[in-house]
Amino acid sequence: MSELPPDHSDDQPDPLDNFDETIAEETTRDPDLAVIEAGSRTLRTQGGPPEADIPTRPADPEVDKALREVEAELATRWGETKLEPSVSRIAALMDVLGDPQRSYPSIHITGTNGKTSTARMIEALLGAFELRTGRYTSPHVQSITERISLDGAPISAERFIETYQDIKPYIEMVDAQQEYRLSFFEVLTGMAYAAFADAPADVAVVEVGMGGSWDATNVIDGDVAVVTPIDLDHTDRLGSTHAEIATEKAGIVKQGATVILAQQPVEAAQVLLKKAVEVDATVAREGLEFGVVDRQVAVGGQLVTLRGLGGEYPEVYLPLHGAHQAHNAAVALAAVEAFFGVGAQRAEALDLDAVRKAFAAVASPGRLEVVRRSPTVVLDAAHNPAGARAAAEAVGEAFQFSRLIGVVGASGEKNVRGLLEAFEPVFAEVVITQNSSHRAMDADELAGIAVEVFGDDRVQVEPRLPDALEAAITLAEEEGEFAGGGVLVTGSVITVGEARLLLGKG
Repeated sequence: MSELPPDHSDDQPDPLDNFDETIAEETTRDPDLAVIEAGSRTLRTQGGPPEADIPTRPADPEVDKALREVEAELATRWGETKLEPSVSRIAALMDVLGDPQRSYPSIHITGTNGKTSTARMIEALLGAFELRTGRYTSPHVQSITERISLDGAPISAERFIETYQDIKPYIEMVDAQQEYRLSFFEVLTGMAYAAFADAPADVAVVEVGMGGSWDATNVIDGDVAVVTPIDLDHTDRLGSTHAEIATEKAGIVKQGATVILAQQPVEAAQVLLKKAVEVDATVAREGLEFGVVDRQVAVGGQLVTLRGLGGEYPEVYLPLHGAHQAHNAAVALAAVEAFFGVGAQRAEALDLDAVRKAFAAVASPGRLEVVRRSPTVVLDAAHNPAGARAAAEAVGEAFQFSRLIGVVGASGEKNVRGLLEAFEPVFAEVVITQNSSHRAMDADELAGIAVEVFGDDRVQVEPRLPDALEAAITLAEEEGEFAGGGVLVTGSVITVGEARLLLGKG
């Protein structure tokens, strides 16, 4: 395994000699390095965070009808939770399309939490250096067209429809040849790769759907492989330990690639580093080769100083809340540096003004996103315990509500007890609900678990999401107009997306 930078002299000690101690130190260190409490040194910024780029339904009735027809056709295929672990079908589709995914370099992102936010940051950084980007992320918050972006914005409904119609004959050809039809996610992946080639994109930023080795996105050979923090999620499919999950996610690390590792549990880091050695990949680790140097709470976000592979980037404004987003920013910066050869072919840092401009423009819909004031309503798509812990810490730091009411609607296959336990210290009361998805946990079933976690007097059940939002806002207002009550809607991307629509966003 080679490190960044690769020119260590022979007489230097191998960092892996003290691997366990080093990783243990990095994974247990305080993630809130040098946090300045809001109110003592609060950065005043103009305008607040950028508007999230969530498309609405097409205004043209004919276009809307055509998009609904495509959505209906896609809905007849296996959903994203029904999987047959193989890339044979997507590889066959790529073959008949002429391997469009090989017409541009790519940055491939896996991990448990933070993938979409990190992908958006990488996209913004690449765009700041005048590269045309294609970004593929999942799931979507409100519109299916969000999943495929060009030049930092979701493709239009017209282009989405056109892309589907262009490759539909090839999809049907592959369907006829395979034991199972292409899944919903496989078709969308094929559409994304075809759209990027048609654009054409200079670089693709691709988020895995689940896992790594057999994920449909894994027909690309990412020049840079990014692994965001690994935790226990999708354990029925990926494994029940950090090491087993890391083994699956390590499948995106290809021969000779550069691997950017966020802070990881020790056993996950061991698996990932072993895979890097096997394929002669270069590795950069958060906390060692790059990381967060300083972080200050700011209006609408935070001010961070990042250490990259090529040097330090001071006073970078990030319009997102939470320590976890600062760490996502460090990972994104290192990934883009690696893509440009910083730390390997070149020693100098990226242009600081371009980096600052890129981060200042980042938006991540549904990630501690404020959608209403008086009282403040915040949306966060946390759907597992690790994501919930990060959101709970961040909402306390960024908003300092005197009374926070939770609205929780979760999917049935998730660790909902762990999610609720993570939020219990910060929710004064919780309103249990459910979204419209067939995967949603029944509100009464979820409420039964919530009562065990919160106690009966802190739990209210409103199966309809509109009623749940109204109830939560009423509870938040009980202390009076200026008391500082707030609402956090969470538990599922679908719950967040539907709440966003109900609250007039999109």
